[in-house]
Amino acid sequence: MLSVFAQGVHPRCPAPFNMAAHVLRAGDTRRDQLALSILHDGHDGHDDQTEDWSFGALIAAIRGTATGLLRHAQPGQMVLMRLGNTVDFPIAYLGAIWAGLVPIPTSAALTDPEVAAILAELPVAAILRDPGVDCPDDARCIPLDDLQAMRALRPAEAAMGDPDRLAYVIYTSGTSGKPRAVAHAHRAIWARGMMHQGWYGLRADDRLCHAGAFNWTYTLGTGLMDPWTLGAAALIPAPGTPAQALPDLLARHRATIFAAAPGVFRQMLKGRDTLPRSMLLPDLRHGLSAGEKLPDRIRDAWSAATGTPVFEAFGMSECSTFISASPTNPATDGASGQPQPGRHIAIVDQTGTPRPIGQPGIIAVHRSDPGLMLEYIGAAEETAQKFAGDWFLTGDEAQMDADYQVTYLGRADDMMNAGGYRVSPIEVEQALLSHDGITAVAATDVLVKADTRVIAAFYTGPAPLDPDVLKAFAETRLARYKRPRLYVHVDALPTGANNKILRRKLCRDFDAGKITVP
Repeated sequence: MLSVFAQGVHPRCPAPFNMAAHVLRAGDTRRDQLALSILHDGHDGHDDQTEDWSFGALIAAIRGTATGLLRHAQPGQMVLMRLGNTVDFPIAYLGAIWAGLVPIPTSAALTDPEVAAILAELPVAAILRDPGVDCPDDARCIPLDDLQAMRALRPAEAAMGDPDRLAYVIYTSGTSGKPRAVAHAHRAIWARGMMHQGWYGLRADDRLCHAGAFNWTYTLGTGLMDPWTLGAAALIPAPGTPAQALPDLLARHRATIFAAAPGVFRQMLKGRDTLPRSMLLPDLRHGLSAGEKLPDRIRDAWSAATGTPVFEAFGMSECSTFISASPTNPATDGASGQPQPGRHIAIVDQTGTPRPIGQPGIIAVHRSDPGLMLEYIGAAEETAQKFAGDWFLTGDEAQMDADYQVTYLGRADDMMNAGGYRVSPIEVEQALLSHDGITAVAATDVLVKADTRVIAAFYTGPAPLDPDVLKAFAETRLARYKRPRLYVHVDALPTGANNKILRRKLCRDFDAGKITVP
């Protein structure tokens, strides 16, 4: 028996199609109902207030924004998003797609040089600019005030068309060290329908609270677009809300599903032998976790505190999530879950040949999956290398059992995971090598305490350097989530027979205590 899952067929995406119109179709029939609440716990002076958006108000803002954006760009052109953690982000994102433009959502943590590299690579027609977010001065910038004023404009009609046409572009760290522009089609949102029951157990009457920022793609998909697609309400804690305040917010605002990265669950439980009464959440059915592996002890502690399970999902920028546990199909011990019904997933070798059940291999997605990326823009060779026959090779290793439960084994390459963001060690190394005191460097993620891994930079040079100096140096060249937390001077970096740096050996030696931080 081979490690191949192909159960159920997801309906074909209809045509003509528009991703934003699909997201808002259910809300258009319930315009007076709640679409979004931004939750305040009082830490920011709002005294437990909420900022509420009905579906009618949200749709009007998105369609007005679409009209305004078409004054700056033509359908099919790209729009770079340099916006903060505010409601402006999803409104602009969906407004661009509604208009037939191609938004490029980017992390607010990117530095000016990183943004400049994107502008040099892609034909950007306009830049949506929050003054509080780093961005080089550019005549294409649309100030935030102007962007917000667009909401009152005459509503645009949705630009319908081929579901296979380009809808949006997101950046992911490439194994070459150069971030790659991942092109996605409008049909990607249609594929997310397989997640609604294959992971979420989502219903139209749900109140889904996501603890992430508006400008994170995990929040954008799981926290906003997916509930809106069914006409459900999205709850987003205000920026800066401490994790310790989340239990009370979940209880007070009657959240039925809670989604977060593993680190948030960890922070909510940190230092507590007993939990506040608000952790007894009568409306909550379950939690959702993605971005990195959820430690079993955190899952067990959450379940003991709240009486609710947490369902984990595995995915990637190139295909969102496609393996998950769910309320109707929980994961077995040690497994991440099963491929979602309608998916065609396999565990294969480097040639794309499926492996026998129980044997480790590479997680692969069939090229017919409607959620699979179109390409890496400007990287035809790297795009081609990801495919072996009919399979897209994820670069993640796992094994599948006879019940199609998938156990994640780790990356097949040296990619790092920093708080849910995949980071290329080569990108970090290239940035640090420009420092005069560093002759060679290797970056990897290391274990600093139970269930907590951080990026570490091991470097050689004439003498150890002040870590604070290196941190300041990295701040000007790398987004916050890419910056090493540890800097370790070593006499030499381990290499293999072909002189390639053995990052995994550094990782193992540090985790085993063979390398220590002075």
